[in-house]
Amino acid sequence: MITTLGYTDDISLSGQSEIKMAANLAVSGSEFEENVLKSDVPVLVDFWATWCGPCRAISPVIETLATDYAGKAKVYKVDVDADPEIAGKYNVMSIPALLVFKGGKVVNQLVGAAPRDRIAALIDSAL
Repeated sequence: MITTLGYTDDISLSGQSEIKMAANLAVSGSEFEENVLKSDVPVLVDFWATWCGPCRAISPVIETLATDYAGKAKVYKVDVDADPEIAGKYNVMSIPALLVFKGGKVVNQLVGAAPRDRIAALIDSAL
Protein backbone atom coordinates (compact mmCIF):
# COMPACT_ATOMS: atom_id res chain seq x y z
CA MET A 1 0.00 0.00 0.00
CA ILE A 2 1.15 3.50 -0.79
CA THR A 3 -0.54 6.60 0.58
CA THR A 4 0.10 9.88 -1.21
CA LEU A 5 -1.79 13.09 -0.50
CA GLY A 6 -4.27 11.10 1.54
CA TYR A 7 -5.01 8.71 -1.32
CA THR A 8 -4.26 5.00 -1.10
CA ASP A 9 -2.97 2.93 -4.02
CA ASP A 10 -2.48 -0.81 -4.31
CA ILE A 11 0.61 -1.70 -6.30
CA SER A 12 0.24 -4.79 -8.42
CA LEU A 13 3.04 -7.30 -8.92
CA SER A 14 3.69 -5.86 -12.36
CA GLY A 15 4.43 -2.48 -10.76
CA GLN A 16 1.35 -0.83 -12.27
CA SER A 17 -0.62 1.36 -9.91
CA GLU A 18 -4.27 0.45 -9.54
CA ILE A 19 -6.35 3.31 -8.20
CA LYS A 20 -9.08 2.32 -5.81
CA MET A 21 -12.02 4.57 -6.52
CA ALA A 22 -15.53 4.35 -5.25
CA ALA A 23 -17.06 2.20 -7.97
CA ASN A 24 -20.39 3.91 -7.64
CA LEU A 25 -18.85 7.19 -8.86
CA ALA A 26 -17.45 5.81 -12.11
CA VAL A 27 -19.56 6.43 -15.20
CA SER A 28 -18.67 5.21 -18.69
CA GLY A 29 -19.83 6.16 -22.15
CA SER A 30 -22.70 3.71 -22.12
CA GLU A 31 -24.09 5.11 -18.86
CA PHE A 32 -23.29 8.79 -19.32
CA GLU A 33 -26.49 9.81 -21.06
CA GLU A 34 -28.78 8.06 -18.59
CA ASN A 35 -26.92 8.96 -15.38
CA VAL A 36 -25.75 12.46 -16.25
CA LEU A 37 -27.67 14.02 -19.13
CA LYS A 38 -31.09 12.66 -18.12
CA SER A 39 -30.65 13.23 -14.38
CA ASP A 40 -33.44 15.04 -12.57
CA VAL A 41 -30.90 16.67 -10.22
CA PRO A 42 -27.66 18.56 -10.97
CA VAL A 43 -24.62 16.37 -11.64
CA LEU A 44 -20.95 17.13 -10.94
CA VAL A 45 -18.68 15.17 -13.29
CA ASP A 46 -14.98 14.90 -12.46
CA PHE A 47 -12.92 14.23 -15.60
CA TRP A 48 -9.72 12.62 -14.35
CA ALA A 49 -6.93 10.10 -15.04
CA THR A 50 -4.88 7.76 -12.88
CA TRP A 51 -1.61 9.45 -13.84
CA CYS A 52 -2.86 12.95 -12.91
CA GLY A 53 -1.49 14.14 -9.55
CA PRO A 54 -3.98 16.99 -9.05
CA CYS A 55 -6.83 14.59 -9.94
CA ARG A 56 -5.66 12.22 -7.26
CA ALA A 57 -5.32 15.07 -4.78
CA ILE A 58 -8.96 16.13 -5.10
CA SER A 59 -10.37 12.61 -5.34
CA PRO A 60 -11.13 12.31 -1.60
CA VAL A 61 -12.96 15.66 -1.77
CA ILE A 62 -15.03 14.49 -4.74
CA GLU A 63 -15.95 11.28 -2.93
CA THR A 64 -16.94 13.23 0.21
CA LEU A 65 -19.09 15.61 -1.82
CA ALA A 66 -20.89 12.63 -3.37
CA THR A 67 -21.98 11.63 0.13
CA ASP A 68 -22.69 15.19 1.31
CA TYR A 69 -24.96 15.98 -1.65
CA ALA A 70 -26.76 12.61 -1.81
CA GLY A 71 -30.40 13.23 -2.69
CA LYS A 72 -29.71 16.81 -3.87
CA ALA A 73 -27.13 16.24 -6.59
CA LYS A 74 -25.15 13.39 -8.13
CA VAL A 75 -21.40 13.08 -8.49
CA TYR A 76 -19.62 10.94 -11.08
CA LYS A 77 -16.08 10.46 -12.35
CA VAL A 78 -15.06 9.92 -15.99
CA ASP A 79 -11.62 8.44 -16.67
CA VAL A 80 -10.48 10.36 -19.75
CA ASP A 81 -8.17 7.53 -20.81
CA ALA A 82 -10.97 4.95 -20.69
CA ASP A 83 -13.62 7.23 -22.23
CA PRO A 84 -11.87 9.84 -24.40
CA GLU A 85 -15.00 10.37 -26.53
CA ILE A 86 -16.90 11.87 -23.57
CA ALA A 87 -13.99 14.18 -22.74
CA GLY A 88 -13.76 15.21 -26.38
CA LYS A 89 -17.47 15.93 -26.63
CA TYR A 90 -17.18 18.43 -23.77
CA ASN A 91 -13.83 19.87 -24.92
CA VAL A 92 -11.94 18.67 -21.86
CA MET A 93 -8.35 19.60 -22.65
CA SER A 94 -6.87 19.73 -19.13
CA ILE A 95 -7.62 17.70 -16.04
CA PRO A 96 -8.95 17.65 -13.47
CA ALA A 97 -11.95 19.24 -15.14
CA LEU A 98 -15.13 19.53 -13.10
CA LEU A 99 -18.32 20.09 -15.08
CA VAL A 100 -21.75 20.62 -13.60
CA PHE A 101 -24.68 19.42 -15.69
CA LYS A 102 -28.29 20.46 -15.21
CA GLY A 103 -31.06 19.55 -17.61
CA GLY A 104 -28.53 17.79 -19.84
CA LYS A 105 -26.35 20.89 -20.34
CA VAL A 106 -23.13 22.14 -18.80
CA VAL A 107 -24.03 25.02 -16.47
CA ASN A 108 -20.74 25.50 -14.64
CA GLN A 109 -17.17 24.26 -14.80
CA LEU A 110 -13.78 24.47 -13.15
CA VAL A 111 -10.42 23.29 -14.48
CA GLY A 112 -7.67 22.38 -12.04
CA ALA A 113 -7.50 21.30 -8.43
CA ALA A 114 -9.48 23.45 -6.02
CA PRO A 115 -10.44 23.39 -2.34
CA ARG A 116 -13.61 21.68 -1.17
CA ASP A 117 -15.60 24.89 -0.69
CA ARG A 118 -14.94 26.03 -4.25
CA ILE A 119 -15.99 22.67 -5.70
CA ALA A 120 -19.09 22.61 -3.46
CA ALA A 121 -19.97 26.10 -4.74
CA LEU A 122 -20.09 24.67 -8.28
CA ILE A 123 -22.76 22.24 -7.20
CA ASP A 124 -24.58 24.83 -5.09
CA SER A 125 -24.85 27.13 -8.10
CA ALA A 126 -26.98 24.52 -9.88
CA LEU A 127 -29.31 23.63 -7.00
